[in-house]
Amino acid sequence: MDRQLVVFELADEYYAVDIHRVESIIKMQDITSVPHAPVFVDGVINLRGEVLPVVDLRCRFGLEEREETRETRIVVVAIDDMKVGMIVDGVSEVLNINTEEVEPPSPMVTTVDSGFIEGIAKEDNRLIILVDLAKVLTVEETRELEGMPN
Repeated sequence: MDRQLVVFELADEYYAVDIHRVESIIKMQDITSVPHAPVFVDGVINLRGEVLPVVDLRCRFGLEEREETRETRIVVVAIDDMKVGMIVDGVSEVLNINTEEVEPPSPMVTTVDSGFIEGIAKEDNRLIILVDLAKVLTVEETRELEGMPN
């Protein structure tokens, strides 16, 4: 069975989310910071009259910060009843991948905590990390991964 994925880049690695979760891909815009938000939440934006939280995926994954470039994008995703923007280094393509090409994550092949990974797809000569949006976008998962009380 095939899956359609939106592939994006972070720190010279490829990541992907299911295309059905992606609402839109927009250029960077001014983000309003929110006091006492989790450290990985940059703030909120107003997108077509809707206020959306924006997550810095580099921060969320524990990757080093990078200056914003012309390629930097906000990928707006929907999970359950929530819409969230995710800051990525760039969006590269929409890709069809056979589910048989997806393997469970191994901590040896990525710099990102494997708790955020749904699987790893092999495509040509590269590995594409499938992001588990439910875990990436919840504060409870952060506490659990960092051993913090709820």
